Amino acid sequence: RRPQPRNPISSSVMCSPLSCRARVAQGYALRARRSANVSPRRATVSVVASATPAEKSNIVVIGGTGGCGAECVVQALKRGSKVTVLARTPSKMVYPPGSGGAKEGTPVTDPNLTVVQGDVCSFADVAKVITGDTTGVVVALGGKTKDVGKTMLTDGTTNVINAMKASGVRRVAVVTSIGAGDSADQAPLVFRILMSTVMRSIFTDKNNQEQLFLGMGGPGKDLEFVIVRPGGLNTTAPTGVINVIDGEAGSIARADVADFCLGALFEDAFPYLKKAPCISSVGGTSWVKDRGGKGMMEA
Repeated sequence: RRPQPRNPISSSVMCSPLSCRARVAQGYALRARRSANVSPRRATVSVVASATPAEKSNIVVIGGTGGCGAECVVQALKRGSKVTVLARTPSKMVYPPGSGGAKEGTPVTDPNLTVVQGDVCSFADVAKVITGDTTGVVVALGGKTKDVGKTMLTDGTTNVINAMKASGVRRVAVVTSIGAGDSADQAPLVFRILMSTVMRSIFTDKNNQEQLFLGMGGPGKDLEFVIVRPGGLNTTAPTGVINVIDGEAGSIARADVADFCLGALFEDAFPYLKKAPCISSVGGTSWVKDRGGKGMMEA
């Protein structure tokens, strides 16, 4: 008989055990923790069967040379997944500080890694990497508006959606930001001021990017998507604890953001499909992984 999880939020979050190291009856454990400013977000799970365990996966990371993207690449490789990265500058595919350890800043080399030079704003380039063999996609785009343009996030993600549909790929995790969409009130006051002033252009693009999935007529609304809205990002080592919050967001390691994104790709019953959770390392509902004595990055 399987052990029952302590303090489950709902029996609807039960799922089959996979190698992705989660717990709710050997799947996910979502432990409710309340604070004065934070209330837990309850998820209604839509169980589908398009996810693929890490060791059988062939994922694509769009923005794989950036902070969160590089974490996704390195962690997915450590779990046994094949990874393809579309990068404007392939030489920037280096180990990130959070998971890289002593290898930080050195080129990532792995027989399961393929880095393809290309631009996300070119559908032809995106279609080269998202193919019928792709099992899931992470979109972790970023950059200063003056460098990437005012509509890069929306234009690039539109290309990703169209390429996924053309190849029959269903799962995608898209990293945006706290403050995007209906989470504006969850951003700290200073950040909200920046959102309405010097960051206005980038947040217009982020909001439009999210609407590709969340909008009534969004081209990505029928995909198995997760919009990931992290709080303040840092470069510390992964902690293995991600809090899904309704209140004001705190900080979170990029390594933990990557962990959450990969869970969305590798787990059939990931609790936040078709949702836009805000995540941080402070308060809220913990998404805790039981690694059974294994190392933090060991699958």
